[in-house]
This record gives sequence, structure tokens and C-alpha cells, in this order.
Amino acid sequence: MEKEALRHLITNIVDHPKDVRIRSSRMRDGGELLRVQVNPEDIGRVIGRSGRTATALRTVIQAVSDHHTRIDIVDVRR
Repeated sequence: MEKEALRHLITNIVDHPKDVRIRSSRMRDGGELLRVQVNPEDIGRVIGRSGRTATALRTVIQAVSDHHTRIDIVDVRR
């Protein structure tokens, strides 16, 4: 559920929604890790000024989750 909710939020703020990729995996502590990859032109939109958008995304997803969820935004330019 968290993955779909995150995809919905991100695809509505980026200019290239078809380039949004989210990979899910389990962490050792039983939580979930969501790795977000977007078009390089959209990375600033997803992170936001001083990380505010990324923080807001993490807060919303943690609120709908019943377990610990970590969100990593991957910069594909590197």
C-alpha cells in the first residue's frame, strides 16, 4: 500500500511521471525500504527546497504505514 501511495504522490508533482520507478525491499528490522528513481529533471521537485518535499512525502507515507518505512531518493546522474 505504501508503494502505491508514494507513486501516486510523486507522479502528481513531477513533469515526467512515466519515468518514476519505485523499488521495494525489506530491511533487517522488518521495515520496508522504498527506493525512488525519477527523471533527472524532476529530482529537484521531489526533494524540494531544503528537503521539504521529501520530508513531507516521508511523513505522509509513515502516517499510512503500519510499520517502519524508509524512503530513499536515488540520483541517477551519479
